[in-house]
Amino acid sequence: MLDTDKITKLRKAPVPPALHLIDGKARAASDDATLPVISPLDGRELTTMARGTASDGEAAIAAARAAFDDGRWSGLAPSARKKILLKWADLIEAHALELAVLGVRNNGTEIGMALKAEPLSAAATIRYYAEAIDKIYGEIAPTAPGTLGLVHREPVGVVGVIVPWNFPLMIGAWKLGPALAAGNTVVLKPAETASLTLRRIADLALEAGIPAGVFNVVLGEGAVVGEAISLSMAVDVIVFTGSGPVGRRLMENAAKSNLKRVYLELGGKSPNIVFADAPDLDEAVKVSANGIFRNSGQVCIAGSRLLVQREIHDAFVQKLQAFSEKMVVGDPLDPATQAGAINSARQLEQNLSFVEQARSGGRQVIGGQRLLEETGGYFMQPTIVTGVEASDPLAQREVFGPVLAVIPFDTEAEAIAIANGTDYGLAAAVWTRDLSRAHRMIAAIRAGVVHVNTYGGSDLSVPLGGVKQSGNGHDKSLHAFDKYLDLKTAWIKL
Repeated sequence: MLDTDKITKLRKAPVPPALHLIDGKARAASDDATLPVISPLDGRELTTMARGTASDGEAAIAAARAAFDDGRWSGLAPSARKKILLKWADLIEAHALELAVLGVRNNGTEIGMALKAEPLSAAATIRYYAEAIDKIYGEIAPTAPGTLGLVHREPVGVVGVIVPWNFPLMIGAWKLGPALAAGNTVVLKPAETASLTLRRIADLALEAGIPAGVFNVVLGEGAVVGEAISLSMAVDVIVFTGSGPVGRRLMENAAKSNLKRVYLELGGKSPNIVFADAPDLDEAVKVSANGIFRNSGQVCIAGSRLLVQREIHDAFVQKLQAFSEKMVVGDPLDPATQAGAINSARQLEQNLSFVEQARSGGRQVIGGQRLLEETGGYFMQPTIVTGVEASDPLAQREVFGPVLAVIPFDTEAEAIAIANGTDYGLAAAVWTRDLSRAHRMIAAIRAGVVHVNTYGGSDLSVPLGGVKQSGNGHDKSLHAFDKYLDLKTAWIKL
């Protein structure tokens, strides 16, 4: 049960200006410039943050490089790093409601989802990797007599972490947890429109005992700070979640500099495929609606393309409309709210432009209006667009809002062709009673994760990553360590 009195108190609390954290110290931008932090709840300025410069980024990188090279973190026993990281996770959990409310004021996610998906998820992730790191072993190769081949696992060095605004703590922890547990140092660049909670947990990291210089945060614009990180000769790896154009830019800059490795998660246009033999159509309606409309569709794996077998299409859409019209859209700090605010005015404008384009193209639009404009906040109706062709922009491009494209299909082969007919390959879902069909679909769909008779459910035990233009590398699970550990062979003649 959420403490509504405490939420009310926290929502009124003043938010101090956010500063960089470089080498363990809070710093203003080198030129003292700031950016306004606009709350999507009311469109008003919540606070300000440092507007990072390239020199700020370079200072953070230099601090991270020095901290890695002198071994103040990588030189600790894994068990010692584990102890500090577990304390950090405890502190995040202790401040969970404070962090959740701050995050909602910053990016608009409904509080019920924010508390679980942000600070509590971040704490669990950091614990997972802290507990794992002293259980990662090297290898002894099967060599000929007289030789010994050893494979050591070593931290890669300085990791540049660039995260998006939709779930900054959750996605940030997916990267910070394994990177820091493995002994690396980090320069973190949060999104301009959701920096406050990540900046706050950096202070908690210092309180937990992470040494100065190991975890640095530079605030500001991606075109400036992200550019500096990606062009740096002292950064060894970049991990990024965000848009395709930015991902391409990071790869180009890696090639222009030191050929640093770049791991990308670039979103998707995920197909949610409902066959007529789905085991429970009412459950499929509920889960499908939540899979696109919770957090106002601002989820990388959102099931934004609904493929429905033609014989149940009309009935399914009717049920979906009825369910979506009952969803409570509004104040994300009200525990009764089911879909909160759009992150920014710019994102809201983009969402509405997709809807208008579909409407002008003759598609049928259910919903699709801005809501609660009188509050000054950025709210939007859950939107269902029917009559969509697989080649339509709405079926090909990521909206990142509460806009669902519905596409009918007749056969399994047709569903596979439509599902695979985009540049993306992050997630998918299949609803069917037929176990053989489920396995055929899993094999045929090109996606990093395929759900069967559910959508969006998984935990840290399994990896999340994409194929095609949804990216490379994996967050979550022990496989995430692959990005942050180098293999070194020792070949010894005995």
